[in-house]
Amino acid sequence: MARGISGRHHGDPRAGDTRRGTKDQYRPSRDEILRYIAENPDRAGKREIAKAFALRGDDRVWLKDMLRDLEDEGLLEKKRKRLSRPGNLPTIAVLDIFARDEDGGLLARPAEQDENGNSPTVAIKPPRGGPAPGIGDRVLAKTFSTGKDEGPAYTARVIKIFEKRSQAVLGIFRTLSDGTFRIEPVERRQPELTVDKEFRNGANNGDLVEVEPSRMPRYGLPKAKVIAVLGSPLNEKAVSMIAIHAHDIPHIFPPEVLAETQALKPVTIEGREDWRELPLITIDPADAKDHDDAVFAEPDPDEKNPGGVIVTVAIADVAAYVRPGTALDREALKRGNSVYFPDRVVPMLPERISNDLCSLREGEDRPAMAVRMTFSAEGRKIRHSFHRVMMKSAAKLAYPQAQAAIDGTPDDKTAPLLDTVLKPLWAAYAVLKRGRQHREPLELDLPERKIILKEDGTVDRVIVPDRLDAHKLIEEFMIQANVAAAETLEGRKQPLVYRIHDGPTLAKQEALREFLQSIGLSLARGAQMRPSQFNGLLERVRGTDNDALVNEVVLRTQSQAEYAPDNIGHFGLNLKRYAHFTSPIRRFADLIVHRALIAALGLGQGGLTRDQESQLAETAALISTAERRAMAAERETVDRLIAAHLAEHVGDSFQARISGVTKAGLFVQLPQFGADGFIPVSSLGGDYYIYDETARSLFGERSGKGYQLADNVEVRLVEVAPMAGAMRFEMLSEPKPLPGSTRSYHKAKGRIRASKNRPGTRGRRR
Repeated sequence: MARGISGRHHGDPRAGDTRRGTKDQYRPSRDEILRYIAENPDRAGKREIAKAFALRGDDRVWLKDMLRDLEDEGLLEKKRKRLSRPGNLPTIAVLDIFARDEDGGLLARPAEQDENGNSPTVAIKPPRGGPAPGIGDRVLAKTFSTGKDEGPAYTARVIKIFEKRSQAVLGIFRTLSDGTFRIEPVERRQPELTVDKEFRNGANNGDLVEVEPSRMPRYGLPKAKVIAVLGSPLNEKAVSMIAIHAHDIPHIFPPEVLAETQALKPVTIEGREDWRELPLITIDPADAKDHDDAVFAEPDPDEKNPGGVIVTVAIADVAAYVRPGTALDREALKRGNSVYFPDRVVPMLPERISNDLCSLREGEDRPAMAVRMTFSAEGRKIRHSFHRVMMKSAAKLAYPQAQAAIDGTPDDKTAPLLDTVLKPLWAAYAVLKRGRQHREPLELDLPERKIILKEDGTVDRVIVPDRLDAHKLIEEFMIQANVAAAETLEGRKQPLVYRIHDGPTLAKQEALREFLQSIGLSLARGAQMRPSQFNGLLERVRGTDNDALVNEVVLRTQSQAEYAPDNIGHFGLNLKRYAHFTSPIRRFADLIVHRALIAALGLGQGGLTRDQESQLAETAALISTAERRAMAAERETVDRLIAAHLAEHVGDSFQARISGVTKAGLFVQLPQFGADGFIPVSSLGGDYYIYDETARSLFGERSGKGYQLADNVEVRLVEVAPMAGAMRFEMLSEPKPLPGSTRSYHKAKGRIRASKNRPGTRGRRR
């Protein structure tokens, strides 16, 4: 409804807009658009903004251009098809309470910073009832922007309080020559601590200990008291235990969870389809202890689908044992996923479930959720159906074993399966591969490394396992099963948790475009790049000197995948809808999807409840946080193991690749170990080195020579801190001439920045 300027209504987003044209219509100002987005994070898509300001026709085109300008200026960022101010918190967030304000109110920060290191302060609202949180607690909360420039940027209402976070830290107990005691840090940012004799608690020199820091003294190092002695840091379990403690990863199952697990009885075939005669097989790593997926394929007998195939994927029916509202369910959600270290696994579910009741063991009856999918000869999925079944695995195979059979060297186990099971699987994979090629997902070349340990838990060697067709077959089968799950639930209008992956932001696309210009490459402009465009770029540099560099930069341009109840598709896989269905033993997200399918299709007990449906946003936030926690813990453990392995090689030289460039110096990675170290800029030589963010390089002010991301260099190891996983190197390779565009671009950028900072210059960024 049109309103005059004097006819403002409370809450009207157009209040105060400038009159446009002869009709009573308005275009909002930049500030009003930014204010609306900040105040309405749940309704900040382009369509919702247009509706809020009653924009139609040409005004919508104007709005699209305006929003793009605000993104280019860094004033907005786009995520999940929603616009927000950079650093804005999601409406549901995991927070850590760290202090009180002057009035005694609790203050919190996000449990995870964003990629730019932003960490807004959040004021916690007093609870309306129930237990009150305190300092040190980690909470799940609904956040509200304050819209203020001063004070906390957000307030938050606590939804759930997690177990109180321990203030304890880990370190190595050291006895110094003067008889005093120190705690050597195991985390890179942790300071050294001193321990008084009366607080030693039986610790000996070299022990890995858990300590509780006390207040910072006026002079000297902070003090601490030992609260637990965890044994020698050389123990094979110590390195992963450091990561477990550092990231608060639950690793001991509570007694009530174990009691529930022991009371479980194997489910029967009642209410299930009998698929025990179908020769489903498992194909896993040779050292796998649990098997949660089995596969089978055959030609489609339908004459209307010549060359088509039927692919069957069966997944362990975890929902049959882990019921909503039980202690098992609560513990699984708290863990979020299994965490994999080189020397151990911290499982999401107790071993009796993951390695026994729900493991699809060869020759044993096991309950499963199965999907049967029919594909055309071109790899297009024609139809699919879900079933709750009782199955019996015909064989347990390892990836190399299955591949060897297909390649012509079957063993006693695979020979009888070759014609009836294995060859039809590979024929079906050939069909699905055609569909994948047509879909054109993002194809980055990122080899994965695996650490092989000795019996004492130290590093033996680091290998890059061969990427076999057997791996790709299982991967593509699982992707298609995940797509089928999302399509079925969406078709039934059943709420679920999607696996989403947003496309690169316009700001990242522009940064990539500028970088490519610095090495003589171009990239077409567009509102949103597609995976195929990235693939074309990677193909252009394949085999050239810039191959590794461009792959690295394209990887860093991508967003991080996460879980959410609202679908935006999966950019990397180039799929419109995608959900995790295939690993409920090790991911809570998959268990939620299984329960949703059971409820939507009426497949018996164990389905998603109404309460769980109403909490899907909170659940998605929790499991996304748990996933990132696991990734960080796994990465840090590898760093510590490699650092300990190389501690005896101080002074040795290595071939390395520059994996990061900052103002402070260069991060380098040793390809044979997959380990990272640092070279301070102050150690690079006599020239004054300038950081070029666009070209990802450091170059000498006088010489113009320098170092760039992905350069292959020779380095010398000069210092190792094994328990912190930190290594310092010095550069042995001479700086190389950098493209002329790098220096000229940097100078031009400096002139632009200088002009923008002059008083009275328009468009100055804050």
